[in-house]
Amino acid sequence: MSLQIPTNTPLTRPPEDYCRAQDACWFQIPGGKDAGKVMFYYDITVGEEPPEATIVMVHGNPETSYTYRHIRDELIASGRPVRIIAMDHIGFGLSDQADFEMIDMHHAENLLQLVRFLDLTEVTLAIHDWGGPIGVGAFIEDPYRVRNLLVMNTSIFPMPKTGYTYTNYPHPVLTWALFPRLYPAFAWGGVAATAVTNGEPQGALSLIARAMRYTFAHVFNRLPKDSPEYVWAQSLRSTANALSSMRNVKQTPRWGYGYRYNDTSYGIQDNSEFYRLMQERVPEYWRDCPAVGVFGQWDPCGKEEVIQQWHEALPCMKRHTLRYSDVGHFVEEYKGAEIAREIIHLNFSE
Repeated sequence: MSLQIPTNTPLTRPPEDYCRAQDACWFQIPGGKDAGKVMFYYDITVGEEPPEATIVMVHGNPETSYTYRHIRDELIASGRPVRIIAMDHIGFGLSDQADFEMIDMHHAENLLQLVRFLDLTEVTLAIHDWGGPIGVGAFIEDPYRVRNLLVMNTSIFPMPKTGYTYTNYPHPVLTWALFPRLYPAFAWGGVAATAVTNGEPQGALSLIARAMRYTFAHVFNRLPKDSPEYVWAQSLRSTANALSSMRNVKQTPRWGYGYRYNDTSYGIQDNSEFYRLMQERVPEYWRDCPAVGVFGQWDPCGKEEVIQQWHEALPCMKRHTLRYSDVGHFVEEYKGAEIAREIIHLNFSE
């Protein structure tokens, strides 16, 4: 049974392992700036028995739910009675295209509506990249819904200015925050293809060569249709989706401090209060929440200063934090089996 896609996504031919047709779900957002738009998510129950744990995995930028395929498949193979949910934010993957330059607080508003629609409780919340403020920003409005936290290379706190930052990473001259100012929107998918699947530690020449290769392949439609790189790139083929994704990257120098910009459709947008509330509420509501951290340390979001911020807010994470010095930002692309084991341990340890 083929996957029927009722949205205007440019990703019209996802690879077969993107999602089984029977697991695909479509949520029409009822309110807010994206009212009427359709969000894709998958909802998988493993085994015949009622699930004993609900795993919600929230992706960042320039990813889609497909970045969690390794974790998802390991959880399915474990045979544990779990429910697995992951969504594509508006402007990504199989969801409707963006029609304004969205950032974390806008996606969090949409996610909260989905969470309440599904009435999710006892959730293990797995977050990565901008999925951190998106997932936390949504669930902290209903904090009772979360039982466990799994944190992967993300932050909701002001990014410490020591060591790696997004103004000197991945290289002092070729910085992540600079890419959206150098690239035109029509080529932005090439950046996504380079960054997500090929995000291991590497030198500047290697990074430049890969970026040029994937950008050329994306612009001229030469990426293999069954490759992960095709998913990241094709999702951002539309100008609207690319501009929205690029706005997230422009925000990175202000990660956790609050970011203010002018959107042509909605005027001044400012997420300062969004961050202030998360930073205030997480230690208050989830201080005793069981938590695991998994960090690739070739990345500002994986440096020790960021890990320490999480440990102060979530003391339980101090007992279980995995660090990988040989992995970059997209740790879920490289350590899916290890992360799945941590999720199982969080929910089924005796």
